[in-house]
Amino acid sequence: MAAFDYIAADAAGRTVSGSVTAADEAAARKALAKRQLAPLQLTAGRSGAVAAPSKVGKVGRLSPKTLALTTRQLATLISVSPLEEALRNLMLQADRPNVRRVLEGVHAGVIEGRRLSDAMGQQGAAFPPLYRAMTAAGEQSGALQPILERLADGLERDEQVRGKVLTALVYPCVLAVVALGVIVAMMAYIVPKVVDQFDSMGQTLPLLTRLVIGLSDLMRDWGWLILLTLAAVVAAGLIARRREAVRLRLDAWVLRLPLVGRLTRDLHGARMARTLSTMIAAGLPVLEGLTITARTVSNRALRRATEQMAEAVREGGGLSAAMRRAEVFPPILVYMAASGESSGRLEPMLERAADYLEREFSNFTAVMLSLLEPAIIVIMGGIVAVIVLSILLPILQINTLALG
Repeated sequence: MAAFDYIAADAAGRTVSGSVTAADEAAARKALAKRQLAPLQLTAGRSGAVAAPSKVGKVGRLSPKTLALTTRQLATLISVSPLEEALRNLMLQADRPNVRRVLEGVHAGVIEGRRLSDAMGQQGAAFPPLYRAMTAAGEQSGALQPILERLADGLERDEQVRGKVLTALVYPCVLAVVALGVIVAMMAYIVPKVVDQFDSMGQTLPLLTRLVIGLSDLMRDWGWLILLTLAAVVAAGLIARRREAVRLRLDAWVLRLPLVGRLTRDLHGARMARTLSTMIAAGLPVLEGLTITARTVSNRALRRATEQMAEAVREGGGLSAAMRRAEVFPPILVYMAASGESSGRLEPMLERAADYLEREFSNFTAVMLSLLEPAIIVIMGGIVAVIVLSILLPILQINTLALG
């Protein structure tokens, strides 16, 4: 199959351009005739042969940054040009081979008559399920461009938060690794040499010194066994986590943690509110949005709660009542959903709730990360101080005996 660039006149007499995939020029003209397009100019496309969608489907998931940039560019291009032309321009300007292959597959699917969401679905894990569902909602409602704009806004917002968190974690992580290395070196090399000096004096060492010496001996003699035990425990935990019942209990326990549980609930609530708001704006029912959102939640307890909400809505219940019965969603989200239902303005109220929860998540995360660095310094400094004190106490004891 080859790609042919064309300039044609449509049924209304307007001039349109794009690309069509066909075995030869005659087949390309026949394909254009089926679309009620009269070819004015038909040339072999610059992109050459287009990869078959089944082969492109082997490409892995696009990175969040790449997906956000591609979505923003596509939303901008389709506002001024046909979808086929927009995809072709994106495909030609893609600088990474894997991104180019994905876009070639999507472009080939569209010019073969498939919907954009269906063409994306043929690219394997390149586009997440929720992304494809919202794209399909935009196509069904005729609001593809604003839906893509919303998707781009959400992806860029997530990437910005992810970047801030990673940037804020770099220094504390490096600090913790260096401090831990210093402590291990002191316990494994410095403390034993000091102990040899104390043993030759025949003095009874202070309790703190004896505890530090015992810990040092444990690390030197049985450190390998401790590491193997920890590795075995982690491996057993990962294997047990694959069982659905264990995963459900573990995720429910995570939600009950003081800080992590709150962050997890707020983040899920914000994403669900944002998704439902976008899909309602696209003209799709709340039930479909809940069903799609449930499949994308990694926390099993939250996934079950979302599925139960979808079931309650399917039976005729209200969204806010289903949220209240789930007892895992932030109260502000439940209240604003109830207000939106009673006033008939559910979509903007969910949008406001998502903005509020995302802002709270960002602020809370920033505060916690700003406290992480001094906390690491205080903890590591305290451990080093204990080690140094355990060495100084015998020296002070010997000096006291000498002066006495």
